[in-house]
Amino acid sequence: MTVNFISVDRETPDLFPATVQEYLPEDHLARFVVEIVDQLDLSQVVNAYAGTGSRPYHPAMLVALLFYGYATGVFSSRKLAQASHDAIAFRYICANTHPDHRTIADFRKRFLNELAGLFTQVLLIAQAMGLVKLGTVSLDGTKVKANASKRKALSWEHANRLEEQLKGEVEELMRLAEQADNAARPEALDIPQELKRRGQRLEVIAAAKAEIAARAQARFEAEQAEYERKVAAREARAERTGRKPGGKPPKAPTPGPGAKDQVSLTDAESRIMPTAGGGFEQAYNAQAGVDTETHLIVEQHVTDHTNDKQEVVTALARLEALPEVLGEVEALLADTGYHSAANLDHCEAAGVEPYIPEARQCHNPPLAERLADDPPAPEGQPTPAEANAHRLRTRAGKARYAKRKATVETVFGIIKHVLGFRQFLLRGLKAVQGEWALVCLGWNLKRLFALRG
Repeated sequence: MTVNFISVDRETPDLFPATVQEYLPEDHLARFVVEIVDQLDLSQVVNAYAGTGSRPYHPAMLVALLFYGYATGVFSSRKLAQASHDAIAFRYICANTHPDHRTIADFRKRFLNELAGLFTQVLLIAQAMGLVKLGTVSLDGTKVKANASKRKALSWEHANRLEEQLKGEVEELMRLAEQADNAARPEALDIPQELKRRGQRLEVIAAAKAEIAARAQARFEAEQAEYERKVAAREARAERTGRKPGGKPPKAPTPGPGAKDQVSLTDAESRIMPTAGGGFEQAYNAQAGVDTETHLIVEQHVTDHTNDKQEVVTALARLEALPEVLGEVEALLADTGYHSAANLDHCEAAGVEPYIPEARQCHNPPLAERLADDPPAPEGQPTPAEANAHRLRTRAGKARYAKRKATVETVFGIIKHVLGFRQFLLRGLKAVQGEWALVCLGWNLKRLFALRG
């Protein structure tokens, strides 16, 4: 039996050329991204162009290209440039033009701060669409690999040992130079070049040591302040109760760098950080505050701190800075890594109800514990820590805190394992902050597209 296949004709031209509007179905993420970008105020970017030289691509097109790329897992400027040829959605966004990878990379680098500033504008559009209103925010952090290898790091111990070795070699080379007229030396040995090379290496080591020492001093000052706070709290408790406080007294911090304190020679602002799967990685700590109702990211920042304890203050400040029309944050959910008496005090001062457990909560609690009545409220005027502990033991508090894992950890899982963003392309804390804002913008656009139906 003869089968009437659809013919494959790559030669006959269309009678009427197709327009880019015919490339995609009406309900497509690329169209949605273009619609959102058309509503943004890009005047800061547009006004930065001088109008001289060759004709530039319009900033709105390049912004839409970056946003759609970060929403679909295409982050590299080379891949974005290639997609403008290969992928229908990218051809639609670029209107059949093809910006090269250098144009895309330079645009992202030049306007990184302005692009990050569009994060709040997108939230305001979402609010106008009736899709976001702040209430309960779930806060968490994830380690994202820096654009640097942990093998290209220099520790304090190794830096001192290497510095001593190089100084000894410089002395030996100087001795050989003094004896050059009276004694033979290896023909392959170029003493001036060898001295120059070791001098450059000593300069790098000196800069690395200065950075390590500065970090150690900053760490000592923070630990000393925390130590003094604990000692004062311990003395106040002893005076209030008339009894000697139990437990071990706090240990005073030690000043100066440790032997294993190190700095990356590739991206000095990144840090060696422990990863969830075990081991260590040269990374940054990317933070996100997620609205528990819509799963939209409403707060984002990047830090070089290896743990999360210091991030509550920054998160509260950035949430407070959001426009009033977005609403007010009523509650903050965070895991035990954020718990400290100071952080609970900051939440109370900001008018935010914290749900931050002091210790890791066990999975699958006994049925009797799950069905138990709420414990009595603390007597008198409870401290923020006592109020927080009581809230987490009530049924309502447990139900509210249970939303944490299902919101922010889901967002991180999709960003890292579905979209594939596991490493920053840029270097330096300021640059990766801008890149993380693009990642969060991409997520929010993708999420808004799903919510609008």
